[in-house]
Amino acid sequence: MSYVFQPEAVTTLPVAGSNEQFPVRRVYCVGRNYAAHAREMGFDPDREPPFFFCKPADAVVAVPYGTTLDLPYPSETSNFHYEIELVAAIGKSGSNIPVEQALEYVWGYAVGLDMTRRDLQIKMREVGRPWELGKAFDQSAPTAPLHKASDVGNMDNAELWLKVNGQDKQRSDTSKLIWSIAETVAYLSKYFRLEPGDLIFTGTPEGVGPVVKGDLMEGGVAGLGELKVRVV
Repeated sequence: MSYVFQPEAVTTLPVAGSNEQFPVRRVYCVGRNYAAHAREMGFDPDREPPFFFCKPADAVVAVPYGTTLDLPYPSETSNFHYEIELVAAIGKSGSNIPVEQALEYVWGYAVGLDMTRRDLQIKMREVGRPWELGKAFDQSAPTAPLHKASDVGNMDNAELWLKVNGQDKQRSDTSKLIWSIAETVAYLSKYFRLEPGDLIFTGTPEGVGPVVKGDLMEGGVAGLGELKVRVV
């Protein structure tokens, strides 16, 4: 086979405790999946069906343990926000997955940041347009190494947090998800055939806010370690 140009390398995430790499296929993100965060964004939390937006696979930037990612402040924004999240990685194909079986499709978990150009997201939202300008830009999904689900167990009751320059900004627990990990996987699989390599950012708790050049973000999920990102 001859290509018109050399294809980009596959985006991958390291697997904690091994030399393996997890290839990333698609990135799905759940919107407003913590009640307190929904309120701080001006919405009433409820149990309406979850909604999703996507980021391109190459928005994912691996942040190995023991390193600090230098993340460029993106263009065309003056309100660059952090959102700490539990990330679920899919390990086998499935569609219309029963919720009782959904966790069987989760290969592993990681800590991730859904970085957001909030001013552009709000502008698009107000005129009824897609969120890509606010959510799907380059390097908008820094992610720590993946941990196998078989090693870390159930993540339905795990603390997650984010600090900026050493100060607590976000601190909550995955037990407060409006839609659990299993429910999210099952619901998403009704609309997309999930495949190995898919990542699901499961939502962020309250406390989102802006960062500027020089700020250091340190975030984590209990049992999954931390990631460190500095805005440059």
